[in-house]
Amino acid sequence: MSMTPPGWYPDPGDPAVEHWWDGTAWTGHTRPAGTGAPTAVMAAPPPARRTGRLLAVVAAGVAALAVTATAAVVLGFGEDPPPDARNSPAPPPSTGSAPAPESPAASPSEDPSVVVDQLNGITLPVLDGWEEPEFGTGSLPTVATVAADPCPAASSRSCRRGSVSSLTATATGTDDPRAIARGDIAEAADRAFEEDGLGVRPHGGIRSHEVVAERSTVVAGRTGHLVRWRVTTHQGPGGYVQSLVFPSSLGSESPVIVRFVLSAGPGAPPPSVMDDITRGIRPIGSSTGGGVGSSIGP
Repeated sequence: MSMTPPGWYPDPGDPAVEHWWDGTAWTGHTRPAGTGAPTAVMAAPPPARRTGRLLAVVAAGVAALAVTATAAVVLGFGEDPPPDARNSPAPPPSTGSAPAPESPAASPSEDPSVVVDQLNGITLPVLDGWEEPEFGTGSLPTVATVAADPCPAASSRSCRRGSVSSLTATATGTDDPRAIARGDIAEAADRAFEEDGLGVRPHGGIRSHEVVAERSTVVAGRTGHLVRWRVTTHQGPGGYVQSLVFPSSLGSESPVIVRFVLSAGPGAPPPSVMDDITRGIRPIGSSTGGGVGSSIGP
């Protein structure tokens, strides 16, 4: 128990203020220091009044943390609330449906007369009786005949009478269209008439081939080269395969390969359709090909 008699004593936390000690506890009475005679007798100093003030500060701090945590939950951790967030009224309820977004301008991919190869910067023409198949050659841009026949060596499957796909030449070690076309034609033939990705040989495999055309040509305004084979298969009529290579008009001008496959069976397109399609290959955004398909000097 404190033995300090009642009196005015300096506040240990604020020497400019004196508080009244009633002998057992501090009261709420205060006065500026030095306004009266100081208490002379002090058997023991009264308990420091800082305890009550510290508790008040701690309580205020806890309350502030609670408010901050609540704001962090509402606004998202690490985000400062906007200055007027406390007093901003709630947005008025919507009185109608949002306006419908404007329809984007038609892109080349929406043109049914072409198939777009965005990677290589070209479009392939879709001739009468041809279409962009729902399931193409992997992820390659492809056009193919609507008409199909039972495959000669796998009658439960259908073989299109013609198809054309484009891709980027990779790991060739050269940018020369002639060298790339000569190196690609065998792979193009295997993919068309040999074993497919499921291990099936729809044509019974390749028996032999002969080169029926090879020449330089202009495609989409760029000088390229084509090689065309007539392929004889173990079953069925066989067909034609062609590798056409030319520089892309985009960026680094990486060589583009366009592979053609035609059946030689009844009702199949004639080999001349390869030249028709070649003449229709365009750079994206262009309406002219510029001498496409014509022979030029090597």
